[in-house]
Amino acid sequence: MIKTLLKSVREYKRDSILAPIFISAEVVVECIIPFITAKLVTEIQAYCDIRTIVNYGLVLILLAIISLACGALAGHFAAIASCGFAKNLRRDIYSAVQGFSFSNIDKFSTSGLVTRLTTDISNVQMSYMMIIRTAIRCPFMIIFAFIMAIITSPKMSIAFAVIIPALAIGLFLIITRAHPIFKTVFKKYDNLNNSVQENISGMRVVKSYVREEHEKKKFAVASDDVCQGFTKAEKLLALNSPLMQFCFNFNMIMICLFGSMLVVNSGGSELNVPQMSALLTYGAQILMSLMLVSMIIVMISMSLASANRICEVLNETSSIKNPEHPVTEVKDGSIIFKNVNFRYNAESKKDSLSDIDLFIASGETVGVIGGTGSGKTSLIQLISRLYDVNEGSVQVGGVDVREYDLEALRNQVAVVLQKNVLFSGTIKENLRWGDPNATDEDMIKICKLAQADEFINTLPNGYDTYIEQGGSNVSGGQKQRLCIARALLKKPKILILDDSTSAVDTKTDALIRRAFAEEIPDTTKIIIAQRISSVEHADKIIVMNGGRIESIGTHEELLKASPIYREVYDSQNKGGDEE
Repeated sequence: MIKTLLKSVREYKRDSILAPIFISAEVVVECIIPFITAKLVTEIQAYCDIRTIVNYGLVLILLAIISLACGALAGHFAAIASCGFAKNLRRDIYSAVQGFSFSNIDKFSTSGLVTRLTTDISNVQMSYMMIIRTAIRCPFMIIFAFIMAIITSPKMSIAFAVIIPALAIGLFLIITRAHPIFKTVFKKYDNLNNSVQENISGMRVVKSYVREEHEKKKFAVASDDVCQGFTKAEKLLALNSPLMQFCFNFNMIMICLFGSMLVVNSGGSELNVPQMSALLTYGAQILMSLMLVSMIIVMISMSLASANRICEVLNETSSIKNPEHPVTEVKDGSIIFKNVNFRYNAESKKDSLSDIDLFIASGETVGVIGGTGSGKTSLIQLISRLYDVNEGSVQVGGVDVREYDLEALRNQVAVVLQKNVLFSGTIKENLRWGDPNATDEDMIKICKLAQADEFINTLPNGYDTYIEQGGSNVSGGQKQRLCIARALLKKPKILILDDSTSAVDTKTDALIRRAFAEEIPDTTKIIIAQRISSVEHADKIIVMNGGRIESIGTHEELLKASPIYREVYDSQNKGGDEE
């Protein structure tokens, strides 16, 4: 885990090293100051001259300035290192997610990934800053203060040797019981974020069904669950403070009691008053450092769960990778499925697709019909290698898709989903996802093809109209037409419409299909639809049922040969015929 996380330090290694160096210097100086102060008091008791006092005073002032400078520089470099580390960590997680296949993404919920990118990284960032600053300072302070205590009085330093192990054992017992609780709580945090995300994204549905109170109760349950988990952990960690206070006060009492006895009995030969004062200072430094260590351990205990969750994402290996020597050019839009079997989960007993053998010539228009769960979407996801087949092969342009460079393949396969997404920004900015270098003329031409130009020109700012998050300020049909235009700007060899005209009227649907036939005849077009009218003029139609190809043929052939196709056709045309 540590090795994985340290890879994100990168250009901030220098700052991560300088912070502990300056902290160490600050600690050494702070430990020397009480020793010099004790010497000064001893000299004063011996009735030294003013010059001696001034010299000691100047040394102490110089040491204080050095300590201040070292502390400030340590804080400066620690802040740079921790913030930079968090920045790189966010970037690395985001980059890792972008490289995941769909099967990898299926392992992590959206809310879980958001929590990792926000709360978990904030916890790790705080721990990292404490490690390179406070966690270095405290052990150094304990070691140097203990050494100075031994130099001052070997007998009295035994008190520190007894109390430190006792305190360490107590802290260890607290932390080992708190860590598993934090690990569980962060999973509950995912559920809480998931509840928020679902509610906000589905706000229109919530309000239309008047389910606000239900959602409030659902959120309250998730929130209470997180609260109870944190409360349980905090109750354990709360024992840390009284334990520290007890050890601190006990140690001070022991030093005062036995130190006073030693001063009186030895007549100041083994321990004098200034030295006992220095011992009290060293005791305070040691115990305050131990208190800070306990706080660090608490923070690290909390962040360990976060660090493990972050490493889960960083160590996840994409199930789909580029081959060693990838093919970078897609010859044409022909598609061949050979004995394809596919399942989403390796542990699943049932295939999502079985015994698929299919040939689609380049430039053909192919319709795909089938009921819910028949495998239509699964079929087209294999073409752009969003998933890999379990058995058999899928070829595009005569080459197995697993031999292509992923970017080259996906640039030539444009997919328009039923629930496609528009991003915050202008219409032009959204369209340029298809082609970053597209001119205004290119966009207007493509939007006319997708039957989007007409409604765009009715908007207040035309192509410069701002699209709200998720496309909430345009209708479903307008959103689908913009997504089709965006896909067409890629100039793909294969265009897949996954029920992406379901929200447009039949007239607009017909105009889009006619424009495709006339304007992009060389592009292979695969149209998944629920309406027979959307596919009846296709070169061939594939009927899917239960993950298998039930029939393939033209509209007329399937009306005669396919019971499923005929049933769908009759159900959609019955009302019109009766009227």
